[in-house]
Amino acid sequence: MRHIFLKSATAALMLVGFTACADDLNISSIDPQSSTSYDAMGLLAKQYATLGLTGQKGPAGNGDISGDEGESGFYRTTFNLMELPTDECLWAWTTDTDIPQIQYIKWNSDSPRVQWAYQRLGYNITQYNYYLEQTKDAADAATQGYRAEVRFLRALHYWYFLDLFRKAPFKNTFDIYELPVEKAGKALYEWIDQELTEIEPLMAEVAAYNNSSNFGRADRGAAYMLHARLALNSEVYTNGAVKDYQKAIDYCNLLENKYQLSKTAKNGYTGYAQVFMADNDENTQAMQEIIFPIRQDGLNARCYSGATYVVCSTRIAGMPYVGTSNPWSCIFARSSFVKKFFPNLDCPVAADAAPDGSTEQWIVEQDEKEGTSTAQLMALAGDDRAMLYSGCGGGVRKLDADLIAGFTSGLSIVKWQNIRCDGGKTHDIEFPDTDIPLFRYAEVFLTRAEAEFRKNGNVATEQTRQDLNQLRQRANASTYTAASDITESILLDEWCREFYLEGRRRSDLVRFGSFAGDKYIWAWKNEKKAGSAVDDHFNIYPIPLDDINNNKNMHQNKGY
Repeated sequence: MRHIFLKSATAALMLVGFTACADDLNISSIDPQSSTSYDAMGLLAKQYATLGLTGQKGPAGNGDISGDEGESGFYRTTFNLMELPTDECLWAWTTDTDIPQIQYIKWNSDSPRVQWAYQRLGYNITQYNYYLEQTKDAADAATQGYRAEVRFLRALHYWYFLDLFRKAPFKNTFDIYELPVEKAGKALYEWIDQELTEIEPLMAEVAAYNNSSNFGRADRGAAYMLHARLALNSEVYTNGAVKDYQKAIDYCNLLENKYQLSKTAKNGYTGYAQVFMADNDENTQAMQEIIFPIRQDGLNARCYSGATYVVCSTRIAGMPYVGTSNPWSCIFARSSFVKKFFPNLDCPVAADAAPDGSTEQWIVEQDEKEGTSTAQLMALAGDDRAMLYSGCGGGVRKLDADLIAGFTSGLSIVKWQNIRCDGGKTHDIEFPDTDIPLFRYAEVFLTRAEAEFRKNGNVATEQTRQDLNQLRQRANASTYTAASDITESILLDEWCREFYLEGRRRSDLVRFGSFAGDKYIWAWKNEKKAGSAVDDHFNIYPIPLDDINNNKNMHQNKGY
């Protein structure tokens, strides 16, 4: 695997270029670099394409960033830094580039995967700055609205910089001669806060794009959700200088009843499961929960970074309902994650692997005999969100492995699916149609529940109880009868149960003071089966050494 060519975000933020248009948005485009005129909607589509594509051809062959194109995408690079070091999952193949360092929390300033995320964020911001430069003189209301959407995308990327690195190589203009300046902590927090405040009135109304015509565009609901997420983390991002918990609550209140949780089972698939299926852009109730998705399409928006990554990496050949012709057998559950649904690890596991040549029907029937199908595990856990598989397809899995020796060292997580709940065919058997919900309505309830808890001196309120119960009722799980039953650890566990493998777990653990240190120890933390503490400087990723060397304005984070 080669290093990505761009050596720093300095280079990315001084780059002239555009990514390909996502055909999935049904918008054609004209490149302004080769034409004196351009189609406004086409240019807008190019900005959204930076979230879901990795180059000009797809899935590989002319990448935005040189190197392994599949490793360079926005969702894959950020997902890896947010998920692999946490209590939720492990990567099976420890000889892959930088995998041990990331999943065992041992990275340094030379980490390739840290650099890949840093470069992708910088590259995308450059595209947004270029678009905003090209359209700055447009006076029509439509273009002003488009500009607000692109400013939202830029603010979203600066949020990732703030969350992962606690600073950013900052530029809000397109200028190839000036190096980005360092904007960190409270200053970057306040810039994002102010930027969102300015653009929100310019964006379409809340849920205006929550429909088949405009699904995938950011309206005011997406900005409000990012604003609430920013405010919930305010104390962490500003080192205690700002505690905007009421602001988080206020933004959540603006979203209440504008969307709906997906609740009704269809064709054997729970409401929760439907949010992560291949027709989540056509299934009305799934769409009503998704506030802002990354569009994916098995024919027109192919890459190895988005839905392909989360579907293929969590499957192995021989599993039933695999949904892809290319299972990678990479990501599996840590025992600490299984404990969120089975506290005593009393989850049934297949006794023997399915014989070679077994049909899918035989495997399904054998799993049901042994009680190891996903539906049976959900029923046993008493929670529809326990989308685990412990059956015989693909091998015998372990609940708590002594060694990381391949994909069956843990249970399989089958939350992401390239299967349609209506029984129809997907566009492609390898590249999923499944849109990635970057923001969804469930976050409103957990954000408000936690903000109420923090505002009340880390004591749960009745609002906290009601919000958690909204999600537990949807999952057909038991509910909390009294606010006094809810502790900080319960809140943290609910974040996990609702949002696992959605690219945010590290952020939640840091906010709860549970990522570094010894407050919370999980399986294989610090490369030990039982886990052990890591130093506090790992709460923040390092600025890649190449960027330090190429940009005199950037300074290394403490501990690196």
